[in-house]
Amino acid sequence: MSEQRNLLSIVVPVFNEEGNLPALVEALRAAVAETGMDAQFLFVDDGSTDGGPAWLAEAARRDERVAVIALSRNFGKEIALSAGLHHATGDACLMLDADLQHPPERIPAFVAAWRAGNDVVIGVRHDEADASWVRRACSAAFARFMSRASDTPFVPGATDFRLLDRTVVDAFNRFTEHRRMTRALVDWLGFRRACIPFSARARANGTSHYGFGRLLRLAVAGVVSHSFFPLKWAGIFGIAITVASGAFGLFLLVEKYLLGDPFGWNVSGAASLAVLNVFLTGVMLSCMGLLSLYVSHIHAEAANRPLYAVRARLNVPPRV
Repeated sequence: MSEQRNLLSIVVPVFNEEGNLPALVEALRAAVAETGMDAQFLFVDDGSTDGGPAWLAEAARRDERVAVIALSRNFGKEIALSAGLHHATGDACLMLDADLQHPPERIPAFVAAWRAGNDVVIGVRHDEADASWVRRACSAAFARFMSRASDTPFVPGATDFRLLDRTVVDAFNRFTEHRRMTRALVDWLGFRRACIPFSARARANGTSHYGFGRLLRLAVAGVVSHSFFPLKWAGIFGIAITVASGAFGLFLLVEKYLLGDPFGWNVSGAASLAVLNVFLTGVMLSCMGLLSLYVSHIHAEAANRPLYAVRARLNVPPRV
């Protein structure tokens, strides 16, 4: 690796992680020292309300490698990651969470894989210390579904803990999606990839800010942004219901009026129509709800608002 490719930017989205920041920065310093690379520790404060911003400001004053982007409010982890990648200046950029569940000691392995010629190095989680079996099962099911429903291959257990070559970062920064799933966009880009296994540790301090609701919204955004599979199946489901309901209606007519009700069902015409109408109305409303998800995404893109607003920058070079 030449001298021109010797700066590693580490992007860390932060939201109320004051208790984890001192240990994280020390771990990052030790890990980067093993790689022999220069470092930029780029923390994106996503509207924190604890003492984390003040601690980061002091750390930036003491160590010029610590850079801080303070967003004007909480925009969410995906937007914070994008803001970090927009401002990162490294030849390679590594993303990891601030809660220490992404082990910094694995960073040298990521750098080694990058130096071996891989453009994207993905951290693959083999287990998660504080995750329920329901969450793990849902995560695995989502990866399998997305691999089949979209044109983008999804690696089971893949996380946002990944390293991107500068070429990949520049390509990523051209994306304009507002409702985004960072790992899915990186996977869509392709490039040469390698996987690094790791075991997620329990959080040292605090609780996760990514509850089931946020994970569900992220999953929906990923499906709607990267697959037309639900729309196709909505149409197929509608056709199947129409055929089935028509056949059932014809059967009822034959059973009652031509065969004289041999099964003794004694189903009135009004009752049959009521059941079919309610069922078909439910199908139509479900399909309309699915379409509304796509329409809402179209509206978000058409509005073309900025992804985020920056309140302050510390030790961050101007964007080119």
